[in-house]
Amino acid sequence: MNLPNGAMVAVVDGEKLALFRNTGHGGEVSLTAQTVPAIEERASGSAGRISSEANPDNNTQAEDGFAMGVAEVLNKWALSSKGDKLLVIAAPKTLGELRKHWHKELSSRLVGEISKDLTGHSADQIAAAIGKA
Repeated sequence: MNLPNGAMVAVVDGEKLALFRNTGHGGEVSLTAQTVPAIEERASGSAGRISSEANPDNNTQAEDGFAMGVAEVLNKWALSSKGDKLLVIAAPKTLGELRKHWHKELSSRLVGEISKDLTGHSADQIAAAIGKA
């Protein structure tokens, strides 16, 4: 994937958010960690999800609520014109939940999505995954 210089990269799962800025030039991806804003805790995410035997630990609502909080942060970022481009890398379930809450302005700034859980990986590992996408 060709990631523009200055693009933001959000790496998300159901519990963590990491933000990076691409400082690479000429198609090279070089990620610099950014400060992560506070994520407002939500009691639950989207309506209609219930616990089941497939999810006995009841974490679904908390994870969906976290994704909703991340979407709010990213929406505010897009609406305040802090950046032009955004790449979202998220665990598949989290990415689905994020999409439900994106503002149309945020959607217009997306340069791509990678449906993969890369939280906890180094910036170099994330950059390598972007290069392969």
